[in-house]
Amino acid sequence: MDPLTQIRAICLALPESSERLSHGCPTFFVRGKTVFTMFTEDAYEEAGHTIWCPAPAGAQEELVDTEPERFFKPPYVGHRGWLGVRLDIDPDWPEIAEIIRDAYRQVAPKKLAAQLD
Repeated sequence: MDPLTQIRAICLALPESSERLSHGCPTFFVRGKTVFTMFTEDAYEEAGHTIWCPAPAGAQEELVDTEPERFFKPPYVGHRGWLGVRLDIDPDWPEIAEIIRDAYRQVAPKKLAAQLD
């Protein structure tokens, strides 16, 4: 299965999530307003398939320091703690699903985020 199909399945399974293009990339929103995952392909000086997501405090720094070949600080939003994940390097889909769920929890209203627990 191609990476976008996998990401789409994970994201659209979350409560009140939707997809539309933003900045030319498939992007996933909570209630059509707030971004929780953006999928890129050979964009923004990053080769291959990637996702960008808001991450819990400290997660970006820890993951980028631990596995810089898989994780990176994305341009434009990295300074706000967003995490970039390279999908072309042996993707661990359960881990990626958890990263996406954590991103959703960061931005979703509390009632929706609670549905994941």
